[in-house]
Amino acid sequence: MREQVSPPNDLAPSPVQDASDLATWRPTLAKRRGATKHKLLAERIIADIDAAILPALAQMPTHRDLARRMGVSVQTVSLSYKEAERRGYLRGEVGRGTFVRSRVTEKADRFMLDRNPGEAMDLSIVRAVYTEAHERASRAVMADLAELDNSTFMRPCRPIAGLDRHRAAAQGWLKGLGVDAEKDRILITNGAAHGLFLAVAAVVQPGDIVLTESLTDHGIIGLANVLGFSLRGLPTDREGVLVEAFADACAGGGVTALVLVPTLGNPTSHVMGAERRRAIADVARRYGVFVVEDEVYKPLLDAALPSITELLPDLGFFVTSFTKSVMTGLRVGYLVVPPQYGIRVASIMRVTTWSATNLPAEIATRWVEDGTARNLIDVQRREARARQAIVTESLSDHIAQTHPLSLCAWLKVPPRWTEDGLVRALAQSRIAVTPSDPFMAGGSCEGGIRICLGGRLSHAALSDALQIVRRTFEQLPPVFDVSSIA
Repeated sequence: MREQVSPPNDLAPSPVQDASDLATWRPTLAKRRGATKHKLLAERIIADIDAAILPALAQMPTHRDLARRMGVSVQTVSLSYKEAERRGYLRGEVGRGTFVRSRVTEKADRFMLDRNPGEAMDLSIVRAVYTEAHERASRAVMADLAELDNSTFMRPCRPIAGLDRHRAAAQGWLKGLGVDAEKDRILITNGAAHGLFLAVAAVVQPGDIVLTESLTDHGIIGLANVLGFSLRGLPTDREGVLVEAFADACAGGGVTALVLVPTLGNPTSHVMGAERRRAIADVARRYGVFVVEDEVYKPLLDAALPSITELLPDLGFFVTSFTKSVMTGLRVGYLVVPPQYGIRVASIMRVTTWSATNLPAEIATRWVEDGTARNLIDVQRREARARQAIVTESLSDHIAQTHPLSLCAWLKVPPRWTEDGLVRALAQSRIAVTPSDPFMAGGSCEGGIRICLGGRLSHAALSDALQIVRRTFEQLPPVFDVSSIA
């Protein structure tokens, strides 16, 4: 989602014949009373991006180059680029230049289906597995709720941060994830995405620099567009963000926060080891940078790893939920904030959602207290391992990165194929997958295709779908794409 700006009527598309060759792009500015040159140029850039004259991910001319081409000052170009970046249309990368942002919300809609069309195998969305055990647990808790006095959780509309009993259950659950937080530092949220928004909104202002993985969950990319901060991707390896890259970015100045997924990161399934987590915390402490730790997948891990938030009590935010580990429809999350941020975050929650919804939070609390949540996580782990085994058997030569407990796998793009070409070819076989574009936060990174393994999939159906994926990957691409020809 971008800041909606209606361009002036005099902004006709710039005269450029080949949108992939920005050497021919020479924007002209129509004079308008009261408008500065840099404002007019920013409007022109935005209009040309909206018109696809400046294509997504294209590198913009250097400030000096464009200034010389247009006969304006370098400062005019710099201010216009900064304004377009603030609105979410451009992104600057230190040492590399300025690039047109991918329209993340449109890309997400394009590649990740809102509704699963008939007969399509939807491998485009990460979701928890769903089995008969989940169905039985759901029916049992709803039957119990129907017979009991529900006034304790259906009637209250305060506290904003969550009912005391729900926060007490959260406190015990979080200890199992390596976070020992006082109850007044915990807020109940409507899932991890809600918690991530609250954490980032509490510390980041428009124009601030926020760091993340070069390939990261599209949620934080969308938040950059909504909240107006500058998101910069850092290089990664099989454990996630590189410590040296994080330190170098902080040393350059202006960094407010690092947002990362340390455990089973989306889309690459990386898992950050204990030593790396401690090193990231050390760098953040040295430069006073906030760390927002998105640990929606950590409950799936069967090995104990330290929490960066626990290592950074004054700078760390910890976000988790039940949607990826227990049940997709259980949109309940827990957010841990630094001690001085409790009131601030609760006030942001009040003006956006008032509070989390008590009914799902009550279900989560009951399942935490009676052990159902742990039992369903055990089911999830068994299913994840079984489904990952099918992935390995079907696609071993094409796997770039995955993990036995991950709900997705990251695949290499075969020679001669493009990501979009593979997506279209698989769509023709009624299989939906996701390329790298919605996950690209900038920086250098290799592309790929993400396949997701959750939901109510039989092993046989998953195996059949992955055989189609394998056969498609092993074919040569068409000479030209006929799918777009009417």
